This record gives sequence, structure tokens and C-alpha cells, in this order.
Amino acid sequence: MTMDLGLFMQPIHNPKKLSVTEMFDQDREAALYVDKVGFDEIFVGEHYTAELEPITNPLQFLASIMAETKMKLGTGVINMPIHHPAHLAGDIALLDHMSKGRFIMGVGPGGTATDAELFGSYGKNNLEMLQESVEIIHEIWSSDAPYRIKGKYWEVKVDESRLPQFGFGPMMKPYQKPFPPIVISLLSPNSKSGALAGEKGWQIMSANFAQAKWVKTHWDQFLIGCERAGRRPNRKDWRIARSILVADSDQAAADYLADKDNSYHYYFDIEMQIMKSYKIAGVLKADENMPDYQLTADYCVDTMVISGSPKTVLDKLVDFVDFMGGPFGGLTLCFKEWDKPEVHKRSIRLLAEQVMPELRKYCNQKAAAE
Repeated sequence: MTMDLGLFMQPIHNPKKLSVTEMFDQDREAALYVDKVGFDEIFVGEHYTAELEPITNPLQFLASIMAETKMKLGTGVINMPIHHPAHLAGDIALLDHMSKGRFIMGVGPGGTATDAELFGSYGKNNLEMLQESVEIIHEIWSSDAPYRIKGKYWEVKVDESRLPQFGFGPMMKPYQKPFPPIVISLLSPNSKSGALAGEKGWQIMSANFAQAKWVKTHWDQFLIGCERAGRRPNRKDWRIARSILVADSDQAAADYLADKDNSYHYYFDIEMQIMKSYKIAGVLKADENMPDYQLTADYCVDTMVISGSPKTVLDKLVDFVDFMGGPFGGLTLCFKEWDKPEVHKRSIRLLAEQVMPELRKYCNQKAAAE
């Protein structure tokens, strides 16, 4: 099993430092750069009401880099409850064809309450809505017009208005057969979404702002879902996102992180405050009994950023793989704003060219020995 290397872009930016246009320019530059140095895939987020995370349509963003890249292109994630399934079915099929099957369908129930309120899904059973949306999309892709699909939340109907002699009625099917792979994002300890993924045959991605002990529970839930459905689990179906900083030396990495104005500190400070507001900050704690007042951005950086020289980062990632019970399908680097572009570009290149080849070698040897 070869471990893929990916980039996950929410992306979080500091609006006091960059205009929206500059944010998009940096995101595009980062996406093209990781493809250039050999990353296998990229995932791009979706937020309509968050000035920190300004990409409203990841499909549009991915289309903008498609012709200049060769890596797989994933949504990270589509907030399924806020879209009509038929709309998604058409847009995803289009991008899948345009990319010649490079698309990965990253889905989620929605983690931004203001987006949910904007589109009318606030307070609803969003995980149930996600499941229904995927089912409707798959039914559209696996059938032909006329369409008469009625769910609890949505209806798809193309019947009376059809003009089959002119080709009006059928919806486009995707390039990949039968469908593009589905990846669902996981954050909470013992996430129910993990069990759902195991039942449905979907893949999973664990969030980078979850402590390692909670990430491990995601695979446990996936196994439960696989067992319910009689599916054989495959660790290739598990991606784990992490915050990683690789520098030429341990001291260089420490010096960058010591400056509280760095983008890693900003990222975790923002995430911590948001999660405290929604009372879900427990996932940031390695010890669930830790009081909230002790949870700081410094604590998050110290416990959740894998940093150091290439050798140090490799050693830490080897330990992480062992803690997770063995190799998994994808290591996904979480994008941080390029406050110092030379630092971030160097980190990305060192991760791709020096760390990953050795980590893959270790994982292959470990898998062969089992």
C-alpha cells in the first residue's frame, strides 16, 4: 500500500493581512506548487459566510487549476445539506469529465452554522440530509430519464416536460464508473460519520485539528460500519490530515514557531476560539479532563504541529503511524497561510522530496512484515 500525499485547504486566511483577491492568488499558487513538487491530491473547502475561508465554490476553484495540474482534485468538503442534489450531480459529473476522472467527492454535513442558516439547513439532521443527498445523486447517475426520486428533504422530477427526440431530459453521468470515490470528513471522537462511511463503502479523512487519540477512534468507528455491512476494511480508505512544518533544522523550525505572529499560531488560535464558541473544543485536548482555560493556541501548536528537520519530522510521523495501528492511505498536509512564503515552500518541498519517500519505505516494510 502506497501512502498518498495530499494538501487540504480550508483555507484559513487572516483578512487583516490579505485582501480576498490576494487570498485567492495565494491559494492558487500553493495548489500549483504542491502539484509541481509531486503531491498526489488536493482537497479544497467550501464556505459562503466566512471571511477567513473565502472559497465559496471548490468545484470552480478546482476547475481553475485543472489544466495546469496532474494530481487528483477533491472537495474538502462539499456541504451537502445546503445544495440540491441534482445541482451537485450535474456539476460534479462535468468536472469529473473535464478532469478525465481525477475528481474525488469530499462530502460533509456542514460545520459552519452561518452557512446552514443562510441556506435553511440550520437545526436539521444534517448527517441524515448528507446521506439522502448522496443516495439521490447516485440514483441520478445510475438511471435514465424520466426521473421520479422523492426523499425526505429533496425531490428530483424530470418527466412531463421531457423531449426525448431532442435529448432533453437525461442528466450527465460522471466519467468514473460507477461514481467518483466519496470521502467524508471526521472530527468528533467516535464520529458517527465514520461508521456511516464504513457501511456505505466511502473513504474517510480525519481532521488535522483533532488530537491523535481522537483520530484513532475514527478508524474504530469505520471498522464498526464495515462489520455492519459485511465489508472488508481497507486502510487505504483512510486519510489523516496533519499540520506539519519541515525546516532545514530543528532550530529553524522552532525559531519560526516561536514567533507568535506565525500562521500556524493564527490558525490554531482561530480554530480554538471557534470551537470553544460551539462547545466542541474537547477534540483539541489530549486529555479530556483538561479545563478550558488551559486550552491555548500555544498548547495546540505544541501538541498538534509536527515540526523539525526532515529527520525529526520523519521520526515523528513514524511514531504517528505506529500509534494509528499501522500505515493508512493518505497523509494530508493542512495548508497554512503563507505568511513567509519561502518558509512554507521549503517545508512543502522537504516533506515531498525528503520525508515522504522514507515514510513510504517504512510503511511498505511494516505492511510486508504483517
